[in-house]
Amino acid sequence: MAQPIPRKCVVVFYPHTSNWDFPVGLLAKWVTGIEFRWIGKHTLFETPLAPWFVRWGGIPVDRGAAAGFVEQVAASYAEAEDFALVITPEGTRRRVPHWKSGFHRIALAVRAPVGLAFIDRATRRVGIGAWIELTGDEAADLDAMRAFYADKRGWNPANAGPIRFRIRD
Repeated sequence: MAQPIPRKCVVVFYPHTSNWDFPVGLLAKWVTGIEFRWIGKHTLFETPLAPWFVRWGGIPVDRGAAAGFVEQVAASYAEAEDFALVITPEGTRRRVPHWKSGFHRIALAVRAPVGLAFIDRATRRVGIGAWIELTGDEAADLDAMRAFYADKRGWNPANAGPIRFRIRD
């Protein structure tokens, strides 16, 4: 039996390896009836589709000027009665050397449960397969995520990057 979606949560979507992930994710959102919000690059919101993206829960982020974005999202989360936020931590469909840590910082700041969502091409399944409470220990939190995602394969498996954060100096 599937666990109900908390009214307030952060959901990680991995692996994000194809343009098909977005429409499949929207269909899953509509089928479940859950008003997920999602973060997308700001250039998506500079197109004629921008009003639809916002209506469908999109929140633009300019990754080149993202200072303060985590705090803004955390403030919106704190003020809302319902706030289910989906983030692709790779930030792109191509292979990257590390995940962006914003979802981790947001979830810790607001003490949100983290859902581990996926599209698995091998099994042709989509869903949120597990919920975790972050410990604040990045290594332990990422180990839990690595264990869950170990057998998940996106549309283009070579594009799935490693589950780790950038090493900070």
